[in-house]
Amino acid sequence: MEKYFLILIGTVFVNNIALAKILGMCPFFGVTKRLEVATGMGFATAFVLTVGSGTSYLIDTYLLGPDLAYLRTFSFIVAIASVVQLTEMYVKKSSPLLYQTLGIYLPLITTNCAVLGIPLLNAQENHNFIESLLFGFGGATGFSLVLVLFASMRERLEGASVPEIFKGGPIAMATASLLSLAFMGFAGLVKV
Repeated sequence: MEKYFLILIGTVFVNNIALAKILGMCPFFGVTKRLEVATGMGFATAFVLTVGSGTSYLIDTYLLGPDLAYLRTFSFIVAIASVVQLTEMYVKKSSPLLYQTLGIYLPLITTNCAVLGIPLLNAQENHNFIESLLFGFGGATGFSLVLVLFASMRERLEGASVPEIFKGGPIAMATASLLSLAFMGFAGLVKV
């Protein structure tokens, strides 16, 4: 039980996929201009990462095995694309406003390197099914947390008096750097 807790805490705070692994930078900068969009993207990514991790584990363990390990990346991409497609259809039907707000970013979850990185890290670490699900969920929770925090900071910066030369991308990069430094404070908390 303690191991599962450590995997969860480690992936959320210590080895955050956005700030420590530098994965998923496209949605990190692309959808964090508004808090509600970042929240929706966080939920969609959390669902895809968790289900994609479990699906990828099952494919890797029961379908590929050690003999077909060279097909791992390809099969993970196909499995993740399927999960994203299902998620997109569900969001489009259940929340058309969120679907319109997310726009192109929802299908882009397929090309989010974090979504592929988590199953590949699971395979590299030889996690079992439960550990894979927790690693995926923890990675997604950490990614969503960072998206929401960064979106909140960017919304506050919209009303702040920032010198003209720093508006837009430069202040976003500086803010991301400060957020990353804050998360580095968790280093050493848990070794995962």
